[in-house]
Amino acid sequence: MAQERKGPLKDMRVIELAHIMAGPVCGLMLADLGADVIKVEKANGGDDSRRFLPPDINGEPAAFLMMNRNKRGIALDLKSEAGKQVLLRLIKDADVLIENYRRDTMEKLGLGYEELKKVNPGLIYCEISGFGRTGPYKDRAGFDLIAQGMSGLMDITGEVDRGPAKVGAPVSDTTAGILGAMGCLAAYTHKLKTGEGQRVDTSLFEAAITHTYWQSAICFATGASPGRMGTAHPLNAPYQTFETKDGWINIGAANQRNWERLLDCLDAPELGEDPRFSENTSRMANLDTLVEVLTVYFKKRSTAEWLEALEEAGLPAGPVFSISEMLQDPQTIARDMVPETQHPIAGPVQTIGLPVKLSGTPGGVVRPAPQFGQHSHEVLQELGYSVEEIDALLDDGAVLAGEEKAEAAQ
Repeated sequence: MAQERKGPLKDMRVIELAHIMAGPVCGLMLADLGADVIKVEKANGGDDSRRFLPPDINGEPAAFLMMNRNKRGIALDLKSEAGKQVLLRLIKDADVLIENYRRDTMEKLGLGYEELKKVNPGLIYCEISGFGRTGPYKDRAGFDLIAQGMSGLMDITGEVDRGPAKVGAPVSDTTAGILGAMGCLAAYTHKLKTGEGQRVDTSLFEAAITHTYWQSAICFATGASPGRMGTAHPLNAPYQTFETKDGWINIGAANQRNWERLLDCLDAPELGEDPRFSENTSRMANLDTLVEVLTVYFKKRSTAEWLEALEEAGLPAGPVFSISEMLQDPQTIARDMVPETQHPIAGPVQTIGLPVKLSGTPGGVVRPAPQFGQHSHEVLQELGYSVEEIDALLDDGAVLAGEEKAEAAQ
């Protein structure tokens, strides 16, 4: 039995017509803060991430379980009039609708914003797309890889002597979902004051661009693109990864005081007197030489030895963790970033927790991801459908419940 929702958004109802990642991230952010998020999946197999296999947990796709915790699920055939009517009844009392289809998809179904605001003038209609709903690329399909390339991110990621590299995580997708949630919260604040809904429009392209603040500032000032610098910082040094005797370590000695602390740890006061390294401007001008010189020192001791010495000196430093190491780190656990839910098929499922802690109205993860159509009966009953009407919707195929999962996926 799922726990009661908690958090500052427990009075918000969200209808999520979104799939795979960016839209579901938006939904999970709102759900983690307490919103009642009802995920509406397509009748012919549901969210495509249900087929992102392997890996799985007892047959349930790990990707879907991660992106859709804290949500309830219903499956509708929106090409049928009866299925469309169910959605309209859901929307009538909803606060937010999230969709990440290509432009005009919702309009062709008769479910675009202009139509839905007639049903619910207070509806917040959140659209997350590849490039936004305006501009010359508004009709293009968008994926994280494409957005990273076009935003300049891939041109500034990787080593100097290598080709462009993608950030390991799908930062365009994830950030677009977070920006969508931010936009929904801003619109919700306006709605609480005025009763008015509005459109929220963001994209993977713009989300990726937001990660280029430093590099874009440099380009605005100089007219030149910064390019790739490995793990180094474009404005401060030393601020990057260094090889040690047995691994790697990240050093944040970017300001002058931290640079002096680093020299004390290295027992290398002569580097502070070297005009090539005396100030940040000169260190940046001689960055390659600086890295070569410092690497000689760092290779003399192990990562653990350096971390102990640098922490004692008050210098920002840290190890380079694998994902597995990060998930098991005591700070990750202490911050409740690996909560566990109990799924009816997968069993105990660990997930990533809410990264925002509120002292008065804390949110959190209390519900596992839904099975396909798991809450169809429950949601329809809440909408006022009788048992006979629900049976008719199921028989017609306008609505699918959990037991139809295998048949629907064929």
